[in-house]
Amino acid sequence: MQISLTVNGRPYTVDVEPRMLLVHLLRDVLDLTGTNVGCDTSQCGACTVIIDGRAVKSCTVLAVQADGTDILTIEGLAKDGELHPLQEAFWNNHGLQCGYCTPGMIMTAYYLLQTNPTPSEEEIRHGLEGNICRCTGYHNIVRAVQEAAQRM
Repeated sequence: MQISLTVNGRPYTVDVEPRMLLVHLLRDVLDLTGTNVGCDTSQCGACTVIIDGRAVKSCTVLAVQADGTDILTIEGLAKDGELHPLQEAFWNNHGLQCGYCTPGMIMTAYYLLQTNPTPSEEEIRHGLEGNICRCTGYHNIVRAVQEAAQRM
């Protein structure tokens, strides 16, 4: 099937198998490998992207379902070589270790800050519940989101 979508501001028209997952379209066809495949069961959040303004786990969406949508991935956050405030805050606060969960964590935090620009610590922790990090213990991730909220 042929679908058209916009990813990080760039329009694409691609042929996809009806059973292809969006995460595989992003990674394998569009070569946007920042979106990670973690669990394939929607538990970990490593594949989170923004579709039409909402945080979505791309392993739960068929590529054909994304026809006509506007998608933002981790690669689309930085502008003109400058990191997005969330990316900088994760760096500054050591909100990453192995980095595998980081793109999904940042995209979920991006959505959170779009919907709640001044979240409390509890709201940040609740907003990130669908993302699993096995390295950091979440404290530095929460601090990074707090810093980004102040800067944004």
